[in-house]
Amino acid sequence: MAHGGPSGGAGGRVTAFRSFSRDRSVLDEHLQPGIGRRILRYARPFRPLVILFLITLVIDALLTVVQPLLFRRIVDSGITPGNATVVTVTALIVAVVAVIDAGIGLWSRYLSARIGEGLIFHLRSEVFDHVQRQSIAFFTRAQTGALVSRLNTDVIGAQQAFTSTLSGVVGNLITVVTVLVTMFWLSWQITLMALVLLPIFLLPARWMGRRLQALTRQQMQWNADLSIQMTERFNVAGALLVKLFGRPAEEQAAYDERAAGVRDIGVKIALANRYFFTALTLVAALATAIAYGVGGNLVITGALTLGTLLALVGLLAQLYGPLTALSNVRVDVMTALVSFDRVFEVLDLQPMVQDRPGAVTLPRGSAPDVRFESVGFTYPGADEVSLASLESVARPGVRPSHSGPTLTDVSFTVPPGSTVALVGPSGAGKTTITALTSRLYDPTSGSVSIAGHDLRDVTQQSLHAVVGVVTQDAHMFHDTIRANLAYASPGASDDEILAACDAARIGDLVRGLPQGLDTVVGDRGHRLSGGEKQRLAIARLLLKRPDVVILDEATAHLDSESEAAVQRALATALEGRTALVIAHRLSTIREADLILVIDEGRVAESGTHDELLARDGLYADLYRTQFHATPAV
Repeated sequence: MAHGGPSGGAGGRVTAFRSFSRDRSVLDEHLQPGIGRRILRYARPFRPLVILFLITLVIDALLTVVQPLLFRRIVDSGITPGNATVVTVTALIVAVVAVIDAGIGLWSRYLSARIGEGLIFHLRSEVFDHVQRQSIAFFTRAQTGALVSRLNTDVIGAQQAFTSTLSGVVGNLITVVTVLVTMFWLSWQITLMALVLLPIFLLPARWMGRRLQALTRQQMQWNADLSIQMTERFNVAGALLVKLFGRPAEEQAAYDERAAGVRDIGVKIALANRYFFTALTLVAALATAIAYGVGGNLVITGALTLGTLLALVGLLAQLYGPLTALSNVRVDVMTALVSFDRVFEVLDLQPMVQDRPGAVTLPRGSAPDVRFESVGFTYPGADEVSLASLESVARPGVRPSHSGPTLTDVSFTVPPGSTVALVGPSGAGKTTITALTSRLYDPTSGSVSIAGHDLRDVTQQSLHAVVGVVTQDAHMFHDTIRANLAYASPGASDDEILAACDAARIGDLVRGLPQGLDTVVGDRGHRLSGGEKQRLAIARLLLKRPDVVILDEATAHLDSESEAAVQRALATALEGRTALVIAHRLSTIREADLILVIDEGRVAESGTHDELLARDGLYADLYRTQFHATPAV
């Protein structure tokens, strides 16, 4: 019909073309067992709407044959015998049918949108929530772009299973059956002759479809390359690298080459589209010519009425698009199923760190002790935490499984309210100890506890309320200072935020900015200096009011002036709290209540600064080579 649904003219040709241009390689995909039943579970909340949608498709298909039959009546029962009443009444009926058809089209689109957008919402929400609950190991391996693709491209592809694919397959099937039955009833001879032309179109169309699939894959790859280049070069760090190395001309040349590839393939695809539509239009025109040629002679001999011939020609226009699309229906269905399968692949990846059934709330309000008991830890293999399809350089079967142990039999206690400094060579396992304390990972053996509670027995939400972390490169969202700080305490007032800034020794600077708390910090906080960003991170920590503080080289890579300001802010942050500090400054090490020397995943030495120097062991070597040359701040 004219509204361009699955059954009608231009809409049918578009559906047929979309079907043939889809990638047939999906037929080789191996889907999860029971995927059909799983998809139906997602459709359950939309069952009433799906039923209404299917009923609408049936009505729409029936209306496809009504209009040609009404034209037949106008000619045979009205114009030919000269009955003006029949002509007038039937013409009015045609108008009513057209109005009904338009209403059906709008109603069908509304139902399709309700089902599709509702499904997108549920799937996106579920995938986003599930990805957020993955362990940090997952994010160290998964490519951000691939994750975003799952939330966008694949979820939309899954949505199409309930909208375009459902309407296309069911609507086209009903239309073809209805039209063919009606045509055979009107004239089986003309119908058979019209169908003979279909293979003449299908064989070249399949060849063109394969050509389109190859072009489409190339176009997608070129576009992906363009997106990757822009993503990497248009963030602050990438743009800075390009400028510092003076490579804008090379970048422009690379971009132009890829953009030219997209342009050239776009021209080829446009021509292929035109070839396809021209071929389909030509076949329909030939079928119409045959119908008029054969049918016209039958009308002259009286074997067929003129109205019947016109009805047959009208029905032919509704037949070829849906019939062509149905010939490639397996590709349509598999394309939708593969999208669902890729979404389910992410949903089925269980987080390595998750709350146990019956997990308790970790109490807070006072500085607790932190205890490591015979802790061993090996970083998980790629197959345990991620998916090869989310890693652009990974391939199934060739990703490394496990490395050696990072920690071995680590035991120590941080008494309530005390500060323990972790020192040792790079790669010794210091950051791993802090990651286990904030439960970014679970130990492979042994246990980590806070206030006598094994971290695996408490809820992650309560643990993260108790433990606060400041890393050496604190992340800031591309948002205002207020939004970045209030992330730690969403209900905090401006006065509370500024008080935290004062405690972090950055209050005066914030007040002196033209926009104050409304100042946007830029991508990853790049509008701030290193020291300013670290002090804002400490202010964010103070707003959180944790009982345990973890500092992972929070003053690394800072100049002396910035470090002095950050150290004063850290002194406030550590006051009255239990602290675990990865230290590289002599002042921080000396002020610690206990120093743990970590070497090759073990606690090699422990004691105060003076005690460890007296032993003349690894700490003394580190002191002479690293710490002694570092001025106390």
